Amino acid sequence: MLEQIKSNINGRRLKDAFMGLVLWRERHVSEKTFVIVLALIVGIAAGFAALLLKWLIHLISGALLAGLPVSHGNYLFLLYPVIGLILTTIYVKYIVRDNISHGVTRVLHSISQNKSRLKRHNIYSSIFASSMTIGFGGSVGAEGPIVYTGAAIGSNLGQLFRMSPRILMIMVGCGAAAGIAGIFKAPIAGMLFTLEVLMIDLTTVSVMPLLIASITSATIAYIFTGYDVEFFFVQSEPFVTARIPYVIILGIFCGLVSLYFTRVINMMENFFGRFKNPAVKVVIGGAILATLIFLFPPLYGEGYKSITDLLGGDTASIVNSSIFYPDRDNVWFIIAILAAIVLLKGFATSATNGGGGVGGTFAPSLYVGCIAGFFFAYSFNYIFGLDLSIKNFALMGMAAVMAAVMHAPLMGIFLTAELTGGYDLFLPLLIVSTISYGTIKLFEPYSIYTMRLAQRGELLTHHKDKAVLTLLKMDNVIETDCISVSPEMNLKQMVDTIAQAKRNIFPVVDKDNILLGVVVLDEIRNIMFRPDLYKKMFVRKFMSMPPARIILGDSMANVMKTFDRTGAWNLPVVDAEGHYIGFVSKSKIFNSYRRVLRHYTEE
Repeated sequence: MLEQIKSNINGRRLKDAFMGLVLWRERHVSEKTFVIVLALIVGIAAGFAALLLKWLIHLISGALLAGLPVSHGNYLFLLYPVIGLILTTIYVKYIVRDNISHGVTRVLHSISQNKSRLKRHNIYSSIFASSMTIGFGGSVGAEGPIVYTGAAIGSNLGQLFRMSPRILMIMVGCGAAAGIAGIFKAPIAGMLFTLEVLMIDLTTVSVMPLLIASITSATIAYIFTGYDVEFFFVQSEPFVTARIPYVIILGIFCGLVSLYFTRVINMMENFFGRFKNPAVKVVIGGAILATLIFLFPPLYGEGYKSITDLLGGDTASIVNSSIFYPDRDNVWFIIAILAAIVLLKGFATSATNGGGGVGGTFAPSLYVGCIAGFFFAYSFNYIFGLDLSIKNFALMGMAAVMAAVMHAPLMGIFLTAELTGGYDLFLPLLIVSTISYGTIKLFEPYSIYTMRLAQRGELLTHHKDKAVLTLLKMDNVIETDCISVSPEMNLKQMVDTIAQAKRNIFPVVDKDNILLGVVVLDEIRNIMFRPDLYKKMFVRKFMSMPPARIILGDSMANVMKTFDRTGAWNLPVVDAEGHYIGFVSKSKIFNSYRRVLRHYTEE
């Protein structure tokens, strides 16, 4: 008992000391300066988190695949992925007890709907979950989880020092950028990810913290893993301008491949969404994933070895690991295997996540892009007798599919260049990424991460008006000071109610609080002072229908569209069953809008 009391006293002293530090900082260190310090800390923490995640994945996969022959297929590939999904599901359900899948989408949701606040367990939970998923063969990437982890580090560090929501948003961006920079050794791509995918504005306040966090994290990676690029690539064949028409065709092709990949992911996500029982998801997802990996072993894990081999112009890791046994030098066999992997990778990725695994779509999109580019050049060379560089086109395919799937052309260009050192191909990378991005934009206005949030009106964008409307919450603008009246009340009772009211509009509800109409003071002013009508006129006779009703939960963008369409200044809010909740006034929205806009754009 005495020890517990001492522990509590020490805990209170520690909290008091920390609060003293926070107060000292607020008095003596400017916010801009302190944000730089926090960005440095976030970069260091996210860099080490990325190292830990990569080490765990390699530790698990290395132990499982050590000495495992894959040249003739192996039935362990039917077992490993299922074990990984089971272990991940148990960990998430019974230890984490929270949904941590779709990390990037959840970061976007926290920015737009939760004032950039992420839970503490997100700092570590995705690391262990994704290492189990990917280490045991899950066909996903580690980049989504490390973005979630980095963003959680930034968010919780900012919350610890009581930073404002505007600064928390920057800290989340710093953590996400540092995560990408650390796991890929790509500081520029990390910063561009924050700008293009998380859609955080590049301002005088945000640019320096984002740079510092990205560079610091990448430096940590370089110090502990060496200065080699992630994927070894040597441009043995120079790019010539005569190849530009084929680069344009490749851009269109990769845009369509990206559209297919995105649609498959969404289709399978909807399919798995029908099942509520985690065990059923594990069984179905595990069966699909294990079967695909058994038939096509290159689908095992992140697939980085296959990318490295293809960038070296070698198809051995893909063709020789197949369980199909025609002549391995048969060109049509190689083309068929490459095409099958491009078509099936989306199913393997979505089966992993749908089956309870935790992983991202960065690595799958790079993988699909590399194989798509290689397939394109290899097929064109054989069919049309060309001499396109299959290595160069594999590299361009990576940038093109990444740019289209993520709707982030700049990130796709710089990430590919930083991953491989292929800066000599910068012009074709620019061309192919731009065309691929433009192609998918014709069919999909939002990226694989943002489309669900956009459909619910919860997506923060670079468009200031839309961003501010996203940050506004319906609960903050509903007014409940209007006095409700009954349709059976007579005019005398209505006049007495008006005498007590502060508003000039009155909702008319029945005994179950269902909204039947409204009474507007200006509309009954001509009969209010006629005592002869006090007992004869009833509310049901002079009430009117509102021009529209706002459903509780509507996005503020839809609410403003309703105001614009009706020209009204006040509209009633009801729930899905029609029960009266309150009123929303245009003036209240405008006041809240101005307040949020000033806060959101403050430099």
